[in-house]
Formats: sequence, structure tokens, C-alpha cells
Amino acid sequence: MNLTIDNILLIGSLLLLVSVLAGKTSYKFGVPTLLLFLIIGMLAGSDGIGGIRFDDPKLAQFIGIVSLNFILFSGGLDTNWTAVKPILREGIALSTLGVLFTAVSLGSFVWIITDFTIYESLLLGSIVSSTDAAAVFSILRSKSLALKTNLRPTLELESGSNDPMAYVLTIAFLTLVINQDQSFISIIPLFLQQMIFGGLAGILFGISSKYIINKIKLDFEGLYPVLVIALMFITFSATNFVGGNGFLAIYICAVYLGNQDLIHKKTIMKMFDGLAWLMQIVLFLTLGLLVFPSQIIPYMGIGLLISLFLIVIARPIGVFLSLIFFKMKMKRRFYISWVGLRGAVPIVFATYPLLAGIDKANMIFNIVFFISVTSILIQGTTLSIVAKWLGVGIPEKQKKLTTTDMLLAENPKAKMKEIQITSDCYAVNKKIVELGFPKNAIIAMIKRDDSYIIPNGLTKIEVKDILIVLADKPKIFDEVYKNLKSQ
Repeated sequence: MNLTIDNILLIGSLLLLVSVLAGKTSYKFGVPTLLLFLIIGMLAGSDGIGGIRFDDPKLAQFIGIVSLNFILFSGGLDTNWTAVKPILREGIALSTLGVLFTAVSLGSFVWIITDFTIYESLLLGSIVSSTDAAAVFSILRSKSLALKTNLRPTLELESGSNDPMAYVLTIAFLTLVINQDQSFISIIPLFLQQMIFGGLAGILFGISSKYIINKIKLDFEGLYPVLVIALMFITFSATNFVGGNGFLAIYICAVYLGNQDLIHKKTIMKMFDGLAWLMQIVLFLTLGLLVFPSQIIPYMGIGLLISLFLIVIARPIGVFLSLIFFKMKMKRRFYISWVGLRGAVPIVFATYPLLAGIDKANMIFNIVFFISVTSILIQGTTLSIVAKWLGVGIPEKQKKLTTTDMLLAENPKAKMKEIQITSDCYAVNKKIVELGFPKNAIIAMIKRDDSYIIPNGLTKIEVKDILIVLADKPKIFDEVYKNLKSQ
């Protein structure tokens, strides 16, 4: 069956429906959700029961890049800077040095056991050197497992920020494979340019995006997420245009925005959360359609050997070497090593050699696909078990929600207070977004006369308003009073 304008919406919507229902079932049985999306795509493909013929790496790469924009941006918006700040150095070390050491150690192994050249081997190692945050945390949530101390923020930061490093390494070694006469030293300027320009662009676009979101007054609340989507793509494409790493830029931009006061921030966050899930499904379905299972079978043996080496040796080498100068319990290091899931990102990166037309492109793509699938199967189904074995997991206690719990569910805070606004308050006639409210407090509701208002960033505070404020610690209210009353 060929995809046409007439049937693409019907087929696409049916695949989405099946994927969502399969995802719901996967939580019950502990099967990694994203793996099911991939399998559904393969079953619908030309080698499967669906018979849909899709063999367009360029289109798959485009869909992959667009999807990664949404997934990385959503992950950045959800990153809590307060939680990440204490482990910032460890996270950065894992997402840079950890990725590099993993790529080099796996590449060296591939070079020894195959007929690949050293650059082709390092290219393969680079493609599978980053982890998949979406797969990790969807599995942890399905098992109702929490992680001790700062372990979860460390994994979040690494998983969200290590794709740019893997991308730079992939492009660098692909360049060396194509241009055999170039030396390894020649890719260092490219690496520095990508990371430095990407980081600076992320900060600059983050600051400017906050200004644009808060200053442009749109008539409809639903337009604000659309505005943010436009800013996201501008950040990515403009950074790439000047030679920086677009993936790094949008992640940094999103982390900055996620920790600022924005108009209709809750609407934006919810919208991007839904879009990120949609893009994950679309991405895995597309990659599943692109793969021909019959072509993978000849590489299953070598693929399994490389995958096991990555899981058992290369990933631990990357983790232990990158964290060698940090104080951390050995059990925590081992768990971080095990949480090295490979997902859709390596498969997307594997389309670059295909489009470049290098000799072993098909072999690399099929091996990478097999590595991603086995990683999700082996590590994805055992994350919660290994967490309990190593003593780094805390089972979440189930409890019935009270009315207060439900009110605090989306933004869990420990305390609630009603604060009346008097005529001498600094906040009078100020918009909420202009107050510079403490990060750990929110104005959940405003009682004005006999009515209740659910505020947003543009809501103006008036005399005699009663603010219903939520804060995670009692001492935060001291900052709230100071913010509202003093000039």
C-alpha cells in the first residue's frame, strides 16, 4: 500500500489511535511504551501486515528533526532549575565527556571486531552515544518508582542535554568518513563552533523569547503556545544558520523559559507536553515504517554483540570516567550506567550516513536500529528492578486525594495563605508577570468582591483583592509579603 493524500489522514489517525491504546496497555504490563510505537510502525510497514511502503530517509530525517525540536523543548520547559542546579556539573560532565567516552570506547570495539575503518567505527559509536529521557521516565512512572536524593534530576539533565553532543560527534565523524584526507584535529574547530554558538544562541534566544511572550498582548490565550512554537523553530534554524548546534540552543532556551514568569505559562506547558507525546509517537511510527525487518536479520548477531558491549562496558566507561572527580556513591554510578536507554534519537542520526551515501550506510542504520530496540528491551524492562536491587529507588505510597491534594496536584505546595491587598501595597495596578514573584510560590486564585478569578500573567492586582497564594515552604511567604508590599 502506498501513502497518498487520500489515505494518509485515515492511516495516520488509525496508527495514532492504536499507538495510544497500546501505550495505555504497556503501563499495565511494564512494556516500554515507545517500543510498542516502533513495533506498530514496523507491522504497518512494507514487511508487515499493513504493507505500507515507506522508503524515504530524507523525509524520515525531517520528521525526526521536527519531532526532536518539540521533545527537547518540552523537556527543557519541565526542567526545574532549583533541582538541577546542585548537580549541574555532574549532569554536564555526563552529557559531554560521558557521551565522548562512550562513543570512543564503543567505536574502538567495533573497529576491532568488524571490517569498518576507524572513522566508520567512531561514527557508529557516536550515533548511539546519547540516551533517551522520554523512555526512561515513562517506564519509571509506570512502575510508580521514585529515586533517591538528586539522582532523578541528574538523569533528567543528562538525558535532555546529551543529544547535542552526540549530534556534533556524528556530523564530525561523518565528515571524516566522507573526506578521508582530513585529520582528526580538523574537526575540533567544528566541535567548538557548534557547542559555543549553540550555547550562546540558547541563552540569547531564551532572554529575547521571554521579552516577546510577555510584551506582545495577544487576544486569544490559545495563540501563546503557537507563538512559543514559532520562537522555538526560529531558535533552532537561526542557530544552525550561523553554524551553532540548534538542538543545544532550543534546550537551553527552553530551560530558561521554563524557570521564568511567563504569561499563560500553564497553558504553554500543557500544550508542549501533549505535543511532545504526539511527536514521540509520530517519530517512532515513522522510523518503524522506514525499517525493513528482513534487512535487519543478517545483522542481528553483530548487532547483539555491539549492543551488549554498549550496555555492559561502553556506557559504564563513559559514566565512571566522566564522574571520576565527583563524590558519588558507587551504587548511584552503577544505576546511572544502567539508565543508558537508546531510543529514537540514534535512529534519526543514523539517517545522516544514509543521505550522505557512504558505503556502509545501510549496515550502520540496521545495526543502530537493532541496538535501540535491544536497549529498550533489556534496560527498559529492568530499570525499576535494578533501582530496587541497588537501593536507589523509593516506592511511592498510594493514597486517596483530598480536595486540597487535588488543588495542589499540578503544583504541589506545602502551604496555602490568603493575603489581602491594601492601598499601600506595591502590587496595586501591577500585572502579575511584573511582580517578580518568588519561584516557589504562585497566585492560584484571586477573590475580588464576590467572585473568584483564576489569574494569568496579564491579570492586574487591585485594592481589596484577596490573593490565594501557594508556597512549598512557610518561609517563602516572607518573600511573598515583601514582594507585594515593599518597593
